[in-house]
Amino acid sequence: MEIMKNIAFVFGTRPEIIKLAPVILELKKYSELYNVIIINTEQQKELSNQTLAYFGLKADYNLDSMRANQSLSGVQARILTSLEEVYSANKIDATIVQGDTMTVLCGALTSFYHKIPVFHVEAGLRSYDIYEPFPEEVMRQMTSRVADLHFAPTGVNKEALLKEGIDEKKIHIVGNTVIDALFCLSDEVIEQSRKFYEEKGISIDDKLVLVTAHRRENHGERIDRIIDAISYLAEKYSDHTFVIPVHPNPNVHDKIHSRLGKFVNIHLFTPLDYPYLVYLMKHAKLILTDSGGIQEEAPSFACPTLVMRYETERKEGIEAGVSMLVGADYDKIVAESEKILSSTKEATRLKAQNPYGDGTSSKQIEQIIRNYF
Repeated sequence: MEIMKNIAFVFGTRPEIIKLAPVILELKKYSELYNVIIINTEQQKELSNQTLAYFGLKADYNLDSMRANQSLSGVQARILTSLEEVYSANKIDATIVQGDTMTVLCGALTSFYHKIPVFHVEAGLRSYDIYEPFPEEVMRQMTSRVADLHFAPTGVNKEALLKEGIDEKKIHIVGNTVIDALFCLSDEVIEQSRKFYEEKGISIDDKLVLVTAHRRENHGERIDRIIDAISYLAEKYSDHTFVIPVHPNPNVHDKIHSRLGKFVNIHLFTPLDYPYLVYLMKHAKLILTDSGGIQEEAPSFACPTLVMRYETERKEGIEAGVSMLVGADYDKIVAESEKILSSTKEATRLKAQNPYGDGTSSKQIEQIIRNYF
């Protein structure tokens, strides 16, 4: 690779940044080879900028794409229009996107329209139900149609891409970069996290439960059932501490605050800075979540994870026994939680290794990109 390449990273949400930051930092080590252009659509404005700062990064372009209560087609049109302006003003040699958000699809489409190669981090995840998760399943399938390099976390993901007719030479199993991000945490950051909870008067001990619920398909009646289950568990296990970072979406935020705010052993937070969330995962006895990223991260800390979804594209964790699907099913959430909460933390630690990676994904990705050019 003789001429420096302009590599655009397009992202807009906190999970995308967490998983792309290690790749950005790896490419930045080789300033003679890569000029990194960071484009934040700000699909999650506060969350994304907060997380970028944690990694010591700053966007070159902030697109301010979100408006209150806008439709999916509305946000897609806004992101595409904003990206078009950036791509028309810059010579870009490749676009790197991660995962399955609206930003990912728009980044891939804009690149395709400009005949710029797309490199897809975390490629090949599939549930094969276009409404579970919605709209992400369709976003990632469409992105795969235009990607030149597919960085698949696992062999399962590679097989999914092969079944869809993707050229095997374009697929590379590299693990998941989210594990790389976990290893970026310094001792100093961990100490800051400990002090954060100490100052809030929250006991981080062997009876900690972390809960996150935000996915679009869990809005409506599903979030009501999830809240019912959390209410029951918090009352029954009153000696346990429940920490819930609450997503700002009013469909989730208002219900959780009105119904769970009264419990003395439930602590409701605004979305937590990345290291603070990792600190909770590291110490949790149980995690209840509908998050994709947490499904991948929690096994690194041997923490049992109940996935409050009916389908997951991260089946390796289910098969390895490090996570379990419970849906938004009150009885199932309660029954499986009780098995863990009624025992000691030590007795419920996972024995299986994390199936999602070993922390070297970014180094592998950089080498593959170098070879590509």
